[in-house]
Amino acid sequence: MSAETTSAAEFAAPEHTARERDEVDRIVAAWRSARPDIDVTPMEILSRVTRLSRQLDRKRKAVFSSHGLEIWAFDVLSALRRAGEPYELSPTALTEEMLVTSGTMTNRIDRLTTAGWVSRHRTPTDRRGVLVRLTDAGRGKVDGALADFVELESRLLEELADAERAALAGSLRHLLACVEAVGEPSPEDDDRTAPLSQGGHP
Repeated sequence: MSAETTSAAEFAAPEHTARERDEVDRIVAAWRSARPDIDVTPMEILSRVTRLSRQLDRKRKAVFSSHGLEIWAFDVLSALRRAGEPYELSPTALTEEMLVTSGTMTNRIDRLTTAGWVSRHRTPTDRRGVLVRLTDAGRGKVDGALADFVELESRLLEELADAERAALAGSLRHLLACVEAVGEPSPEDDDRTAPLSQGGHP
C-alpha cells in the first residue's frame, strides 16, 4: 500500500452506524427520493455546518451568560485582550474585526463603557483620535469567561482523536476560504432564495 493510500485510509471517515445517523441523513435521503435529478450531496456538509453553528451559539451563549456577558460583548473584550498591553484598539479596528457597522460598534462601546469594562482615551499622536482600552474589570471578566469557554470547547471535541481534529481543522479552513471567495448574492437573488421559514434548512 502506498503512502498516499495509507494517508487516505488513516483519515477516512468511519462508516455511519445506526446510532450516528442524524437528521441531515434523513433530510438528504428524502430529497434524493423526491428529486433524484438533483445532486444534494452539498447538503451533507453545509447543513451540518449550519446546525453545528446554531448548537454552538446556544452553548456559548449559556457560558457567557453565566459571566454576565452577551456573545458580542465577549467578542469585543476578547479583541482588546488579544491586542496585548495596554489592551487597546481604535473603534475602526474593532469595527473591521467584528464585521459590524460603525454605528453598531459605537453602541457596543458605549454599553461596555457604562458597564465599566472598557474606557475611551485620546490617541497620544492625534488628539482627535480615540482608543478603546480594556479596564482591569473588563480583563477579569473576559479572562474568566475565556477559561470556561475553552473548557466547553474541549469537552465538545473530546470524542475526536488528534488526527481527526487536525484533518477537520484543515478541511474547515479550506472550506471557509472557498466560501469567503464567493461573491455576495445580489438583492434580487436574496429575494428569490430567501427561506420561507426561520430555520433555513432544506
